[in-house]
Amino acid sequence: MFTKPLRSLAESVLDAARQANLKIATAESCTGGLIVGLLTEIAGSSDVVDRGFITYSNQAKTEMLGVTLDLLIDYGAVSEQVARAMAEGAVKHSSADLAVSVTGIAGPGGGTKTKPVGLVHFACARKGRETLHERRVFDGDRSAVRKSAVTLALHLLQRQLAD
Repeated sequence: MFTKPLRSLAESVLDAARQANLKIATAESCTGGLIVGLLTEIAGSSDVVDRGFITYSNQAKTEMLGVTLDLLIDYGAVSEQVARAMAEGAVKHSSADLAVSVTGIAGPGGGTKTKPVGLVHFACARKGRETLHERRVFDGDRSAVRKSAVTLALHLLQRQLAD
């Protein structure tokens, strides 16, 4: 299901987390569980992966991750503020030491002039460190946007795992 380069990237993230004795959680919207799915496809990942939150709806973001309604109303689900709240909420509501979040518009519909199809916000929170954020607009169809989002999310986890 996943390409060899993506599997290799996931393995390196798991190895780095294992060496640092850290647990990982994911908070996914537009990727719908692909990130945690890739991580858990690797044998032995259970010693590193704590859980994955699939929070496709705003209600799920609020109930499962503690994202406030004010953030969702003021900035929208696809925003830096919500991505940060998702990642930080995943750490708070799990046994994980770090978490990556993804919220975006994978398409083909749903885009606007200010939030086009392909826009994805990422955040990666780690206890005791500043939460990282990335904003990207990916080209391609829904599948391509989601695959690109998985790849960038894994790179963000690598950055947070680097000492």
